[in-house]
Amino acid sequence: MTTSKPSIVRSMTGQGHASEQGELGTVSVEIRTVNNRGFKCTPRVSDNLATLESKIEALTRSLIHRGTVNLTVTWRRVASDSLPSVDVQALQAYVDQLAAMKFNVDLSPTLDLATLMTLPGVIGSVREDRRDDGQLWSFVEAVIRSAISNLDEMRLTEGGRMGETLAADCEIVAERLARIREIAPRAVESYRSRLESKIQRVLQEHDQQVQTVDLLREVQIYADRADISEEITRLGSHLRMFDDVLAGKEAELREPMGRKLDFILQEMFRETNTIGSKAADAEVSSHVVEIKCAIERMRELVQNLE
Repeated sequence: MTTSKPSIVRSMTGQGHASEQGELGTVSVEIRTVNNRGFKCTPRVSDNLATLESKIEALTRSLIHRGTVNLTVTWRRVASDSLPSVDVQALQAYVDQLAAMKFNVDLSPTLDLATLMTLPGVIGSVREDRRDDGQLWSFVEAVIRSAISNLDEMRLTEGGRMGETLAADCEIVAERLARIREIAPRAVESYRSRLESKIQRVLQEHDQQVQTVDLLREVQIYADRADISEEITRLGSHLRMFDDVLAGKEAELREPMGRKLDFILQEMFRETNTIGSKAADAEVSSHVVEIKCAIERMRELVQNLE
């Protein structure tokens, strides 16, 4: 069996960063991912991006399918937009009222600009009238995609190394299975001969006789239970399926493979267990042990794949 070189194997662990400066200001994104059986996203966004949090999480979910994702998104406005605004109309209203009081009341108020600025409504918050959420989201989305692209580079590099190890273990399983396939007919025949000899010996010890046809029929029934040809075929089929998924055959570029490979390995382990329990042959048992060891190594690695 020749295993194809893995092409889309991604580790679940990695980190990425991106920052972009434009006419709306500066958006920075930092993303870290670790292992998780499912998908969990924990976004942390600056207060001025709170209205976009659901879109940010939805975008992340569409690009990353498995793992725990810690995402930080910040937006710093350009300096002119970050300054508070002065409500000239409110300020003028205060001045007019104070001027009117000067003539209507026996007072001589002094118009102090510093004091006027502290009156309610004169100093406004950061101007929101210039904010275009559609334009801002396009800006934020582009930076998030860039950060996830950087994350993917790291995860693909690590995943590539893991894929090579998985491919090597696939070769081990294939080689051991080929040896079992060669041994199996001989092992069944050996078991049949041993079983027939034991029955003959027991019959002689008890001075009993049975028809040869009946004896052969019973021996064949028990010998058939040691036949592992079906299990060998199924294990070979699962191994080819594992290889195809690992190589990315007939799969979308971003289709996650970790969970699928895990399911296939479960079936491979089940067939290997059955072969070990049915085959009454020491050499088959030794190959089964090596296959189990390889599958266990593969299962540990697969838990770290997206």
